[in-house]
Amino acid sequence: MRMLADWLIGWPERVARHLTWLGPLFARFTVGWVFLLSGWGKLNNLPQVTENFVGWGIPFPHFFTPLTSGIEFFGGLFLLLGLLTRISAGALGVTMIVAIKAAKWGDVDSLETLLGFDEFEYLALFLWLAIAGAGPVSLDAPISRWLGRTNA
Repeated sequence: MRMLADWLIGWPERVARHLTWLGPLFARFTVGWVFLLSGWGKLNNLPQVTENFVGWGIPFPHFFTPLTSGIEFFGGLFLLLGLLTRISAGALGVTMIVAIKAAKWGDVDSLETLLGFDEFEYLALFLWLAIAGAGPVSLDAPISRWLGRTNA
């Protein structure tokens, strides 16, 4: 029985230890690319995005439209680079909370609906990145080592 447990639990764990760098890298690239492009599109279409913000009832839309667009663009860029990952993921997570509340909340009729939104899935990834950090394949890693911190 112990040998079976080791094979089912221990062996995959030992293999995964060699790939711990891959999870944060893959997550950063996935959401970084999406939000870099999303932010770029919004920055190049601010009047339409501002109208959307007005329609969703977001206060001060002429202020928050370029701010949100910039957070998406630069947050996405920084996630791709693994630079200021926790701050970028935190800021992007806040934008997802606002997006759900402003644009999607009226459609929520169950937990299943809420969990099915792309914005909620992005929020989950941003939360993980904000807590776990960029990982060893990032610009945060050598900066962290330079500052004398052991975890990047």
